[in-house]
Amino acid sequence: MQLVNRPTVGSLPVAPQGSIVLSIEDLSKAYGRGKQRFEAVRQVSLTLHRGEVLAFLGPNGAGKTTTIKMIAGLVRPDRGQVTIAGEDPHRHARALRHLGAVLEGNRNLYWRLTPEENLEYFGVLRQMPRKIAHRRGLELLDRFELLDKRNTPVQKLSRGMQQKVAIAVALIHDPQLLLLDEPTLGLDVEAGETVKALVREIAQEGRAILLTTHQLDVAEELSDRVAIIRRGQIIAEQSTEALLQEFSDSTYQIEVEGTLTVAQTQQVAQLGAIVEGPHITYAGTPENLYALLAALQPLPIFSVQRDRADLTQVFLKLVQDTQDANP
Repeated sequence: MQLVNRPTVGSLPVAPQGSIVLSIEDLSKAYGRGKQRFEAVRQVSLTLHRGEVLAFLGPNGAGKTTTIKMIAGLVRPDRGQVTIAGEDPHRHARALRHLGAVLEGNRNLYWRLTPEENLEYFGVLRQMPRKIAHRRGLELLDRFELLDKRNTPVQKLSRGMQQKVAIAVALIHDPQLLLLDEPTLGLDVEAGETVKALVREIAQEGRAILLTTHQLDVAEELSDRVAIIRRGQIIAEQSTEALLQEFSDSTYQIEVEGTLTVAQTQQVAQLGAIVEGPHITYAGTPENLYALLAALQPLPIFSVQRDRADLTQVFLKLVQDTQDANP
């Protein structure tokens, strides 16, 4: 991957393309004492690169929230280390300048303030000069097509507009790492698609995005990599595509127009396929698939589809298998 230098914004250094923005090493956290002691997070290690979207998934109580809080400097780990753009948020508060967050629910904005006022307020809170925060806020509102709503109280905006303002607020200080918690929850289809498009744009700019969501179709669509946590431990971590391929089988569904001749039916059967009218199911090798398609000539082929697992199926299988292995 080619390294691309991006200019600094204010006093914040910006990581080069492809470099590590977030590093978590052997992170552990327990609560309680004695018999009441509970290990919420156990030796979690992750890395997140510039321009990458990592979907951090897990069932309720798996340790996601505790991990996120340790990343954000809100909970101190018992063991392990967090670094954001090379700085430890538990030792150096300035590390949090590299971090922006959009939390699930309505905890990101002041509803009685306008979008313009919210952006300026949070920019100053992030130690930006007021004039720069104001200018940057207007640029973000323009980019997110909210400039005409700049003076409308947030509580009077639609849910989708509110979410766009929340993302703008998270970006006001130009962070390198963005934590997104349920970014499309509660949005209608159109607003959800708009927010997903913004997430893709933000990643393409070179920011690292840590995405947490129970909407696994959204995670599948947006993520480059997936990490699944269960009972405080990472049980799977790899590229989204590789994970889906691993759990997908090699069965192909073929649909043709017309009826196979007796000779075609026999030839197709010899190649290991099952014929049910115009539908053919083939579970052989990809190499023999071409021979099967040749045997179907000259019948028009409507479609050839490979059975493919989705992230919901993969997630449920991994979580269930881990639960069965650790009763």
